[in-house]
Amino acid sequence: MKRRFFLQATTGLLMLCAGQAYADPMADAKAVVEKYATPVTKWDGPTTGPKAQAGKTIVVLAGDLKNGGILGVSNGVEEAAKAIGWQVKVLDGAGSIGGRTAAFGQAIALQPAGIIIDGFDAVEQAPALEQAKAAKIPLVAWHAGPVIGPDDKNGLFANVSTDAMEVSKAAADWAFVDAKGKPGVIIFTDSTYAIAIAKADKMKQEIERLGGKVLEYVDTPIAETSQRMPQLTTSLLQKYGDSWTHSLAINDLYFDFMGPSLASAGKSGTDAPINVAAGDGSQSAYERIRAGQFQKVTVAEPLNLQGWQLVDELNRAFSGEKWSGYLSPLHVVTADNIQSDGGPKNTFDPDNGYKDQYKKIWGK
Repeated sequence: MKRRFFLQATTGLLMLCAGQAYADPMADAKAVVEKYATPVTKWDGPTTGPKAQAGKTIVVLAGDLKNGGILGVSNGVEEAAKAIGWQVKVLDGAGSIGGRTAAFGQAIALQPAGIIIDGFDAVEQAPALEQAKAAKIPLVAWHAGPVIGPDDKNGLFANVSTDAMEVSKAAADWAFVDAKGKPGVIIFTDSTYAIAIAKADKMKQEIERLGGKVLEYVDTPIAETSQRMPQLTTSLLQKYGDSWTHSLAINDLYFDFMGPSLASAGKSGTDAPINVAAGDGSQSAYERIRAGQFQKVTVAEPLNLQGWQLVDELNRAFSGEKWSGYLSPLHVVTADNIQSDGGPKNTFDPDNGYKDQYKKIWGK
């Protein structure tokens, strides 16, 4: 019911926004792309907070470690935990609800000081959330739902994310500019996740408000992209041909398995359809963008930074303080700027000194 309410509210909001046309769609879209494509060099996060709580052991519940975004956040947590002096246990839900339920049960049995939910809707594990609450285990999360920050209904001290709607807007705007105002777009999403629907809805709304065309809105599970995307890509090419100019997906994983089908159809790596991901900035996405092979853009999140933020938020929870209030930056990654902000390491890792800032807060 909670998810349905969110979807209804989101739909209503999008309908209200749909009638608002841009005075100069191309100029507005270019301004958004330029804003988020520039290097991130200044730290705009917290500068004060509690000193490190000593001797903690925490658990990361990963939705699916095959997902580059989830893996990147998990790696960031492990790096930050080492810096603050904590032990970490990572459990993989392996891309299924059943797997995540089993991992959550294992996590509670370990009686950790805190749990990090990494990359799946918290509401799907409602009984486990209640068990964690009863055991007084603080929970923080990455991409666990549409609410950023404290989520009292689900017992989350803080849900960490960039502004997902801005990520979607930036991806749609890049496609509109690249198509010179005449994109024919196919959008890929997964209705298993409320945030995925909201992101896809935002991309559809933005493309249509700018004056572009959405050819199809495809709902296909993220966990099954390896099986579904090859044939789906072939079918969509046969159906839409050259009118399919750009793909917009809610994350990079959809494009991991499109290349062979596009190549079989005679497409070069830079031919249409041009693939654009609204998150997360995976290693494979960076490699495709750098090589010019079937993806030109990812709107990346600072996954490693967000791992550090999750540890900082847990430290605040342990200390009885409020969440930091930090909304991490997003970044439009293209072949033109891939050499900055961590690009050589195939990740968006802003050169803004965030590790030193967090270590200073923790007294490390």
